[in-house]
Parts: sequence; structure tokens; C-alpha cells
Amino acid sequence: MIDLSHIDELARRLSNLVPPGLRESREELQENFRTVLQSGLTRLDLVTREEFEVQREVLLRTREKLEALQQTVAELEAQLGHAPRH
Repeated sequence: MIDLSHIDELARRLSNLVPPGLRESREELQENFRTVLQSGLTRLDLVTREEFEVQREVLLRTREKLEALQQTVAELEAQLGHAPRH
């Protein structure tokens, strides 16, 4: 999930960039900025850092298992007198 406080801060900063003549509708603009930012970020299909790290660990363990299996296959092929295939 996306941290909404960051979106709120960005929306506030964007509304502060509005020219002085339009500042009376600043809160409305800030809400519109917030809505557009949330909508855009939702469509990006992002994951949290925690979810990313979990999947990274799963991938690392899978890679280690694959390398161990490749080594085992190479040893078995050597025992059987077969040349390794690549």
C-alpha cells in the first residue's frame, strides 16, 4: 500500500505552486492533485518495500536451490560418465 502522507505532502506542495491569483481555490486544487496522484499511482501496480524484500529473499533461496541441483546433476553425470550438457 502506498503511504498516503507522501501523496498529501506532494499535493500540498503542488498547490503551493499555484499562482497567487488562483490561491482562493487552493484547497480544491490540493484535493484534485491528491486524487490524480492516488489514481495514477494505483494504476502503476506498485508493491511495498516489505513485499519486494520478501520476494527478493524467495528468489535468492530459489537460486541457491537451483545451483545446488545443477551441481548435483553435474556430479551424477560425471559418475555415469556423461559429458555435461550446456
